[in-house]
Amino acid sequence: MVIMTLNCGSSSVKYQIYDWDKKRRLASGIVERVTQKGSVIVHEAAGKPEYKKEQDCPTHREAIQLIIEAVLHPEYGAISDLSEIKAVGHRVVHGGEKFAQSVVITDEVIEVFKSIAHLAPLHNPANIQGIEAARQLLPDVPHCAIMDTAWHQTMPDHSYLYALPYEWYEKYGVRRYGFHGTSFLYTSRRAAVLLGKKPSETNLIIAHIGNGASINAVKNGCSYDTSMGLTPLEGLVMGTRCGDIDPAIPFYIMQQTGLSPKEVESILNKKSGVLGITGKWVDRRDVEIAAEQGDKRAILCQTIEGYRIKKYIGAYMAALGRVDAIVFTAGVGEKGPIIRQIALEGLEALGVKLDPERNRVSMTRNAETIISTDDSPVKVFVIPTDEEMVMTEDTYALMNGTYDIHTRFTYTFESPSYRNVERLEKLPRDMEKWPGLEKIILNP
Repeated sequence: MVIMTLNCGSSSVKYQIYDWDKKRRLASGIVERVTQKGSVIVHEAAGKPEYKKEQDCPTHREAIQLIIEAVLHPEYGAISDLSEIKAVGHRVVHGGEKFAQSVVITDEVIEVFKSIAHLAPLHNPANIQGIEAARQLLPDVPHCAIMDTAWHQTMPDHSYLYALPYEWYEKYGVRRYGFHGTSFLYTSRRAAVLLGKKPSETNLIIAHIGNGASINAVKNGCSYDTSMGLTPLEGLVMGTRCGDIDPAIPFYIMQQTGLSPKEVESILNKKSGVLGITGKWVDRRDVEIAAEQGDKRAILCQTIEGYRIKKYIGAYMAALGRVDAIVFTAGVGEKGPIIRQIALEGLEALGVKLDPERNRVSMTRNAETIISTDDSPVKVFVIPTDEEMVMTEDTYALMNGTYDIHTRFTYTFESPSYRNVERLEKLPRDMEKWPGLEKIILNP
């Protein structure tokens, strides 16, 4: 069975084509600048050269059509006929309290997504547009929704409720929902494998650090608490989002400047975080270069970001009581040794002992590594996330009639023998670039 997965953002569409029977990725890529001028697709099929094409995509429909053309391209494509695709899995950022697991998409399911779109105004509308466009272009195959919030439905009420009028929760659904669920699911299961334990026996702290960033306390294999809240704005410092702030600040700024609530909301989401502190950059690689050159605000930004992660790690260690491992994942988590170092240094009294050299050379998306010392009571892993694999597997299981809520479902990547073939093929290049990397790769 060939499965397509689509991750529709406000201005991009990421995709993957996966052959379930051969357990191999056939193609993947991204369409960037959707709804803007200068849209471009970057497509890569297994064993073929990278393919790029510029073509304006005023809506997600044109972007998905462009993906289909690339997938079917006689020279750069991955399949010969669209009928080979048997199901499509869609990432949906916010499922509210309506969904605790992935579902087959129906008209009724889409209506529910629309009814809660106000809970994720930057994400859900784009997700819905992508789903509707894909269902029009691929009308003869089932479509499934895999929700970021579903993983966090195991949180207890004392974790997800705010100290606000209770009727706000009852009437308006104001509570902590949490996001990055597919990433946390994947990395928590992989961490259990690396620890040699059942997921239900593991307590973890997982830091998903990318342009968007959140941290998750995992107790007995389930989400117990997380940093993002009603929306993805709360919690850690992010590329353009502020994370935790005094809730009175927006009111104060509106009074001082005359800015509208909508304008302030836009600033908190799109002009704060790393961009807000540095005034120039969003990409942490740019910040790292500037910090090395002595830029004070770049250095300050790294310190603030790492310190915020450290505070959450300390809080979640207290909440969990026992922690088996701390896991870093996503773009910065996987390839950001400076942020990892700032977040972990000084935690030796809490049982966290970072190995500086191991941390320095852990710069790969193609292997799972350990960056703590051999005698560290709390292990520190870097586990490259694979959200597409979760989406693909949920979609397949829904089609096969074997799917269940994650607390009762076993994924293929929970097996100690599981290997990502594509990553293994790329790993030698990383080992050549980073001498010493081979010593910290974990082979369960």
